[in-house]
Amino acid sequence: MTGNALVARLDSAGDVLLAGPAVRAVAQSSARLTMLVGPRGRAAAQLLPGVDDIIEWQAPWVDFEHSPVTAESVHQLIKQVETLELDRALILTSFHQSPLPLALVLRMAAVPWIGAISEDYPGALLDLRHHVGGDPPEAERALSLATAAGYALPAGDHGRLEVRRPLPDVSTVTGDAPYIVVHPGAAVPARRMSVDRSRDLVRGLVAAGLRVLVTGTPGERDLTRDVAGDWATDLGGATDMFAMAAILAGARVLVAPNTGPAHLAAAVGTPVVSLFAPVVPADRWAPYGVPHRLLGRANAPCAGTRARECPVPGHPCLDTVTTEEVLAAIEQLTAHPDVRTDAGGTP
Repeated sequence: MTGNALVARLDSAGDVLLAGPAVRAVAQSSARLTMLVGPRGRAAAQLLPGVDDIIEWQAPWVDFEHSPVTAESVHQLIKQVETLELDRALILTSFHQSPLPLALVLRMAAVPWIGAISEDYPGALLDLRHHVGGDPPEAERALSLATAAGYALPAGDHGRLEVRRPLPDVSTVTGDAPYIVVHPGAAVPARRMSVDRSRDLVRGLVAAGLRVLVTGTPGERDLTRDVAGDWATDLGGATDMFAMAAILAGARVLVAPNTGPAHLAAAVGTPVVSLFAPVVPADRWAPYGVPHRLLGRANAPCAGTRARECPVPGHPCLDTVTTEEVLAAIEQLTAHPDVRTDAGGTP
């Protein structure tokens, strides 16, 4: 297997980061690896070791923004894929998604071999129909497909999340260490604390003697300004993802909901206090390969609903998490100097 390969992951930045071990395995035995991603995943794909080229395409059956399905947009993707002269393609999906719409498009682009995890009967759309039992972490689920396709990680690669190195110098943005990062936002509103609770949390962390940097995307500047208040440093919209990786690499710990920066922190080896709403399974989506603490009410009525907007008044799964609980989790994760080199999940 030394030909040209494509790995597709059409979701958000966190999903793309979790595909990293599978991408490295495919890249190890490929002459050239192209990653097919959606617009929310492109910046993360640029960080992944092993990626040579990127194609961006907004899949109407995956993306939050439901763009119309048009013959023109599909034909444009087919033309792009045809120019790659691919030998193989792997389609990575979450457990609730079907790879078959994209498999059909890739067949139309004359891709000769396609593999995916699929519960649905694929007919002639897949050469490898892989099955995954149980409820493994998303990174392991994706890597299992690459393994089933005959790919293996490079010698010495332990299958954790990674980003390209070296990272940029962000000391002019962060100031002197030590600091912690609080990232209050998430693309799915049900997965984040309310603004008021996030603000109170940051104020409590600062009152406890911690220096806090509040991060967010350009679209979250109002949120980070409100949460940072007069107590913390507001970095909302101040960095791209590469610089964000460097900021997280220098942090003692990240406090964040189940969102892309939690996986980015895992990719640079930083412990995570995960404010995890149970709308999706923590077994699949908790920070992978780094010490972490899960906080949130796992038995809340929203558990397992995959709700985008909180269906329960008062958002009890996250807004009832106390500042004292967060401080205790930070203390547990930072009590030992070598905590960031621990290869496990929750110690």
